[in-house]
Amino acid sequence: MNLEKTPGEERPPQARAEGCLVVAIRIPVRIVVLVLVVPVRMVWDALAVGGRLLRDHVLRPVGRALAWAAWAVFVWPFVTAWRYAVVPVGRGLGLLGHALVVVPLVRLYRTVLTPAGHALAVAALATAAGLGWVLGGIGKALGLLYAHVLTPVGRAVAGLGRGIGAVLAAVGTGVCTAVAWLGRYLLVVPGVWLYEWVLAPVGRGIAWAVRGLLWLVRMIFTGIGLAGYWTLRVLLVLPALALWRWVLVPVGHVLAVIGREIGAALGHAWRIAGYLSLAAGRFLGRLLRWIFVEPVRWAYRTVLTPVGHVVRDAVLRPAAEAVRGAGRVAREALAAARESARQARADFRRMLFGTPGKPLPAPSEPVSAVAGSSRREPEADGTRTLGSSKTALTKD
Repeated sequence: MNLEKTPGEERPPQARAEGCLVVAIRIPVRIVVLVLVVPVRMVWDALAVGGRLLRDHVLRPVGRALAWAAWAVFVWPFVTAWRYAVVPVGRGLGLLGHALVVVPLVRLYRTVLTPAGHALAVAALATAAGLGWVLGGIGKALGLLYAHVLTPVGRAVAGLGRGIGAVLAAVGTGVCTAVAWLGRYLLVVPGVWLYEWVLAPVGRGIAWAVRGLLWLVRMIFTGIGLAGYWTLRVLLVLPALALWRWVLVPVGHVLAVIGREIGAALGHAWRIAGYLSLAAGRFLGRLLRWIFVEPVRWAYRTVLTPVGHVVRDAVLRPAAEAVRGAGRVAREALAAARESARQARADFRRMLFGTPGKPLPAPSEPVSAVAGSSRREPEADGTRTLGSSKTALTKD
């Protein structure tokens, strides 16, 4: 059987073995944590439910009311002032500014500034042409002066300068050569001899002495360092290492196991407390439903609904019919009063001014159409209607 791991093969994770200390700590810790966590979880769930109810039924409506009030107090006046005061005033000021400033400026630009600018441009072009002609003549004169006077003089001066420079260069070369030969044999050669036979041996001796002194100092400090190292190791490091290895590490392992188990117990206890809190909440909800909601629902269905139907059929509907009948009677009385007032106004007009004459018909229109369109009151021999009368006092 091949027990070696191939490169592409992954070994399954092995379950970590738990000692007797872990098993002995787990059960008591979980029991204690469960007893402590259940009340906390139930209080937490109660606070969460209360907070949701407060948010949905109190804070959210109050917030909407406050938002509406803030909009009505702060936003709506500014919006109204902007829409009905600032914008019309701004438009009026814009039209006034356009009529008083823009139009006069445009007319000034078109009628005054544009012709003046054209005239100034023509004058500037003429002045520039004259200056160009004058400057061109001056430039030609200066070119002739440069070509026939300044150029020959400059060439003669340049040739004279080259001759003087050659003489000065020859003299300087001789002087520099003499100075270099004197400096070499008076300064360089004695300096090199002094360095090779005096300064170099003395410097080597001083360097050897300094190296020996440094080696001695290094050895002294090395011995002191080794002695201090072993002293600190024996007096501090080894006791601290023994304390860490044989005391702190086992205590840390125990505390880590206890902490891990407490964390796991808190998780389990929180979940179990959630189930218990849910069951208690459902029980209380059903209890409240059986005590309050179901009796109220039964009373509503079996008592209030039939009583409401009886009240609706026996009281409200007849009252509504009576109110509607009274409304119809009142509307009919008002219509009759309006018609009587109209007839009285027509009779009063006829008594004061008489019957209006009939206008002559147009050649292209029939007489009956003109007569029918011009009369405001029905004729005497018209058909009787609900608003008309055939009596001697009110007939048309």
